[in-house]
Amino acid sequence: MNIEYLKFSEIDPVDFVTLQNKQKIREHLIQHEVFDIISINNWLKSKIEVDSTPGCRVRAIILDNQLVGWCGIQLEHGKYEVAIVIDNSFWGIGKKIFSEVMYWAKALGHKEIVIHFLDSRPKYKFLQKLAKKVYKSEFYGRSFTTYQLSVK
Repeated sequence: MNIEYLKFSEIDPVDFVTLQNKQKIREHLIQHEVFDIISINNWLKSKIEVDSTPGCRVRAIILDNQLVGWCGIQLEHGKYEVAIVIDNSFWGIGKKIFSEVMYWAKALGHKEIVIHFLDSRPKYKFLQKLAKKVYKSEFYGRSFTTYQLSVK
């Protein structure tokens, strides 16, 4: 199992349309219209801009030459947050990706980072153990469980 992290500009936008429109992925993201090539290009442009922001990094997740998700550190609501979006067929690699993103957080000089999960997601015991604090947040009209993590 060879996981690679590529810049969004290195991925065919059509692959992102397919990924981002999968029903299981849509269930756990902020509600949005089904992507087409125009809207995915706009979304990709916004994520590439995030990637160029100091303290941020956003990458496509490639497993065995296939786009299986994306991840990164984004500045949202005044805090650096972890984002990990993986095709449900590959959820087993999530902890490995999380470890990599936390390594990025350290390399970028972060002392603290948050991760928000929509209330549609179960609570994560391993994150509860790692978290400095766990609390409810609201953004975009939705409720989230937020894990506040120290970067070590």
